[in-house]
Amino acid sequence: MQNKREIQELTQQLIGFCQAADKIYDSVREEGAEKDFYGEVKPFADKVHQAAKEWVIQMKEWMKSESFTHLYPQQIEQTADNLSDVAVQAFFPKTSYKRFKSHVQSILFILNNTLSEINAKLSGS
Repeated sequence: MQNKREIQELTQQLIGFCQAADKIYDSVREEGAEKDFYGEVKPFADKVHQAAKEWVIQMKEWMKSESFTHLYPQQIEQTADNLSDVAVQAFFPKTSYKRFKSHVQSILFILNNTLSEINAKLSGS
């Protein structure tokens, strides 16, 4: 049970990271200036990447023992990869607006679906 709660918290953390990256992107685009790579980009991207990596490991392990209605291991991996990319791209104003926003929307869609399924499984157990 503790592991499932951990996955729930990790999922919520990733949603927060995605929303933070979206806000960073909006402000960077407005300012029109890139951020310091080692001072701002790398620390944020490293935190996101580490959390996403841990989330993938734990989700895939859980998915081996339980079936999820609308989630597949490939989606989990792709979402984590996309989030890691977004965490870096957010700091660069020349990143394609449409592509960035599309990635954010797709990441949030999967993370929110994952969270809904986790919450349903936790309330049912």
